[in-house]
Amino acid sequence: MTSPDPLLITSLTQERAHHDTCRAALAAMVDGAQEHVFTGEDVSASGADAEVLGYRLRSRAKEMRELPEGPLFFGRLDFGGERGGAGDHAGQSYHVGRRRITEHPSAPPLVVDWRAPVSRAFYQASARDPQGVRVRRRFGWAPGSRGDSTDLTGLEDERLEGEYLEVEPLADGRLADGHLGAGSLPDGRHPEGSLPATPGGSRILASEIERPRVGPMRDIAATIQPDQDELVRADLTVSVCVQGAPGTGKTAVGLHRAAYLLYTFPQRVQRGGLLILGPNRTFLSYISEVLPALGETGVRQSTVGEEIARHPVTGEDDEAAAAVKHDARMAEVLRRALYARVGSEGAEGAERAEGANGLAVPDGSYRWRVPGEALARIVADVRAEQLPYAVGRERVRTRIVRYVRERAERRAGPQSSAWVQKISRARPVGAYVDAVWPKVRPEEVVAELLADPAVLAAAADGVLDADEQKALLWARPPRSWKSARWSAADLVLLDEVAGLVEHPESYGHLVIDEAQDLSPMECRAIGRRAVYGSLTVLGDLAQGTTPWAAREWGELLGYLGRPEAVVVPLTSGFRVPQAVVELANRVLARLDVGVPPGQSLRRDGELRMLPTDDVLGETVEAVRRALLYEGSVGVITADPDVVRVREALGGAGIEAAGVDQLGARVTVLGAGLAKGLEYDHVVAVEPAAIVEGETRGLHRLYVVLTRAVSRLDVVHARPLPFE
Repeated sequence: MTSPDPLLITSLTQERAHHDTCRAALAAMVDGAQEHVFTGEDVSASGADAEVLGYRLRSRAKEMRELPEGPLFFGRLDFGGERGGAGDHAGQSYHVGRRRITEHPSAPPLVVDWRAPVSRAFYQASARDPQGVRVRRRFGWAPGSRGDSTDLTGLEDERLEGEYLEVEPLADGRLADGHLGAGSLPDGRHPEGSLPATPGGSRILASEIERPRVGPMRDIAATIQPDQDELVRADLTVSVCVQGAPGTGKTAVGLHRAAYLLYTFPQRVQRGGLLILGPNRTFLSYISEVLPALGETGVRQSTVGEEIARHPVTGEDDEAAAAVKHDARMAEVLRRALYARVGSEGAEGAERAEGANGLAVPDGSYRWRVPGEALARIVADVRAEQLPYAVGRERVRTRIVRYVRERAERRAGPQSSAWVQKISRARPVGAYVDAVWPKVRPEEVVAELLADPAVLAAAADGVLDADEQKALLWARPPRSWKSARWSAADLVLLDEVAGLVEHPESYGHLVIDEAQDLSPMECRAIGRRAVYGSLTVLGDLAQGTTPWAAREWGELLGYLGRPEAVVVPLTSGFRVPQAVVELANRVLARLDVGVPPGQSLRRDGELRMLPTDDVLGETVEAVRRALLYEGSVGVITADPDVVRVREALGGAGIEAAGVDQLGARVTVLGAGLAKGLEYDHVVAVEPAAIVEGETRGLHRLYVVLTRAVSRLDVVHARPLPFE
């Protein structure tokens, strides 16, 4: 290894000292936040104002106390003179980290937040467009560092006008003190042999990206690439759809965008709230530590099923019934079923109850008459306004009262608000409204639709064919909706009707991951919760594994209510090695989606095809070999074979955990739970069985093969389905 330059040793010593200063300042910030809670208790304000202030101070103190331990900065920007485009930052230096650190609120920051405007140059500046940056410095920290200054083991300077500072690894994998390397060329390329082919030509960057993964997902604030940064910093009002090939960091982009929006637009986002939607709880557990590491706690992370869960899921649909229930046409069927309760039949019943000539509304000893024609006109006008069902019901009542009030004021002058309330509560008015526009529960509508062939036939006429209607009907209808066994698909139907009755509250922003697997009806449920907010939609059409998975983004975005959202492809991966990507591309070529083949900037990694007559025995040996390396090992098999594979590993003395134990060294999981997860070494067991396990089995296999970020073993006794 080249001897370290004395100047670089001095630089490293200075940076360690700066980190100690930052650590002391952060501790003071934590103590100060708690002190503000105590002083805020004595604030002179109204009870409500004091309560709000106290909540904010306590939340701030809690957030500061719960900051994860770790290095406080990962980069530094040194700006040149004004001629270089540095503007107000000319001659300044800024350390870049996961949160702002300062010794005093009015003092210059010791560390600037990665989301601050000035930090953008750390991700975007290049030799072609230096953005006023003279030197960009990256810091190398020992793996697993908890933020001790001694863990700062390397640094690397990129002089955008031509030089960079290179670091070399020590034998234990840490980074050594750097030395001055060859310069970069004016177009940003590096001389042959000066650096490996890594993102940005940076060994520290490559080391961080390729670091072994054990446990939950980490943030990528130190390694965000320019195209990712553009997506992260898109304006709050912009809805974006990221079509991301495996290993391109689409999930990380979505989470960092959430953190950026909370930092940049705190009041606007927090007013409506921010929601992260994932495919399942395992996935949400995997990503749960990313936002707290970026200083954002308390963000709701959920699944679509949890958001719409009016009842526990106790029933189950066959594939045909589930497919119809998730179909977009069900929205029209449900609308008809709901509004079949409104209209002439109800009006006629009310007229018979109150007299053939309309309503007689008592006002003391006098009776105000509302003709039947006027009532019918009121109902028709309200229906034409297409209001939420509950709003329409009250609008009918209000307009009946208005009709009476106008006549009363002609006769006796202005009427008081108490008089208006008395007329509104009059029994004939209430009876008519209940008859013509009755109160209704979503459960009543859906249960009647699924239990009564005549009701379903009327609502589905011209929308669903006879076979589809037959698939929908319950084989054994319950006595009432209260005893119904609701399936997961039924909950989607209930949410649709609930949205017709009354609009749910809208979030300020939603991040939706693995969106390609959402059904049209699930998309409508999400769209109702984003009427006044924006969306970040993440997914990969090639990884769509549900029967209703999207084939193209335009239609799905329309169901979400965001047809104008721009689809941005991410095709260059940094996590999955090229050999693995090439194998996955062979599967991709057989899928029915218009997705370009993925590509990887990593030329390392290992792929081994292991044909055998003893699948379990070869799987055990593959795991033994994988354990010789650092990092996590994921053994992915067809869902029915999980127990058998885990028992084989246990019998060989290898402890294997379930997918819910994120810190385990070896995990055995079914292919159905693999989406969104990643392991350093993946052992894919019998691809043919994985493909046969479901209708879109090749898509599932594509997911399985792309979970490996360093090495992939494919164990099989049967012919490979992509050969």
